[in-house]
Amino acid sequence: MKSILIAACMFLSMQMLNAHALWIEAKTVGKVGQAVEVKIYYGEYASNEREDISKWYSDVKDFSLWLTAPGKEKIKLATMAGSNFYQTSFTPENEGLYILTVSHEAKELGGTTKYTFSSVATVNVGKTSVVDQSSLPNSLKVAVNEAKIYKVNAPVNLKAVIDGKPWANKNVSVFTPEGWSKEFKTDENGNIAFKPIWPGRYVLEVSNYEKTSGEHNGKKYEAVWQGATSSFEVTE
Repeated sequence: MKSILIAACMFLSMQMLNAHALWIEAKTVGKVGQAVEVKIYYGEYASNEREDISKWYSDVKDFSLWLTAPGKEKIKLATMAGSNFYQTSFTPENEGLYILTVSHEAKELGGTTKYTFSSVATVNVGKTSVVDQSSLPNSLKVAVNEAKIYKVNAPVNLKAVIDGKPWANKNVSVFTPEGWSKEFKTDENGNIAFKPIWPGRYVLEVSNYEKTSGEHNGKKYEAVWQGATSSFEVTE
C-alpha cells in the first residue's frame, strides 16, 4: 500500500509539473527613451496561477534573462525577486525589434525526465513589427508573426519552430485572461491562424517530449521535455 501511495504521489507531482510553464510579460510596443517593464512568472496562466517564487520547480528561479537589441549582441539583464515573479526593465535606445529570451534547464530531474523551460517576448519600437523566427535564439519557440497590439475578432498569425525547422502538425495551446484555453494544430509550415474573442494578454505554449537517455548532473534520465511560451496583447 505504501509503495502504491508513493507512486501515486509521484504521478500527481509529474502531472502538476507538466501543467506549469515559465512565461515573460512585457508591453508589445515601446518607445525610444521610455523604460519597458518586464516580469517573469511560473505557473498556469489559464487559471491565473502564478506560483510564489519559493515554490518554483527545482532551480528554475535561477534562470537567465537575455535582451537582444537591434544590431547588438545579446546582454544578460539583472532581475529582482517579487512575491510571485521576477522583474526588470530596459530602455530602448533605437527603433527596431527588441527580443527577450529565457531558456533554463532545470537542475533536478522530474522522475527520469529532464526539463527545460523557455520563453520569448518581443517589443516593437518604431514601425517595423515583423518577427523573424530565426532571430529568436531558443531551440523550441512559438510566437506571433508580428509584434503589435492585436484587435478582438481580427486574425492572429503565429508560428512554431524547433531547431530551425517548422514545428509541423503539432499542438499549440492558447490561454486567455478569461481562463479560456484551446489547442490548435500547426500546418505543414508550423503556422496557425485564429481570431481572439477577448481583450487582454494571451499566452502561447508548445512542448516537446522525447524518449532519449543520458546523464544530467550525475543522474541518468530516460526522456527530455521542452516547454516554450510567448505572449501577445489584444485590445477591443
